[in-house]
Amino acid sequence: MGKVVMYSSVSAVDHVVVVTHRPEPEGWDPQAPFHFVDGVEAAMAKAQELAGDRIVEVAAGDVGGQVLDAGLIDEVRMDVVPVVFGSGKRYFGSVHTQHLFEDPDEVVQGDRVLHLRYRVRR
Repeated sequence: MGKVVMYSSVSAVDHVVVVTHRPEPEGWDPQAPFHFVDGVEAAMAKAQELAGDRIVEVAAGDVGGQVLDAGLIDEVRMDVVPVVFGSGKRYFGSVHTQHLFEDPDEVVQGDRVLHLRYRVRR
């Protein structure tokens, strides 16, 4: 089974697992690479089934924070840029418990960006 990684932005993917309490939209193309599930545990099970031994990418935000709270994230990758927004969504959404990361596995200085990679401490 592959690693589960939270990213600030998800790269090009073969499948997208959508966490929703609503039914699949009417007229949805069954060949589209979207899979609708109810809850983060079901989402992770479906994503891991689809990914096999590849990495499962989880977008940051509310759902990403729920996956982190459920203890299903192995690694967090984030990019820090020199911009401060006055408002917006929290990177981890509304997490309800403290989470500790290991020291950075990787720190890459880019052009006006710092790429960071942390393993989640278990």
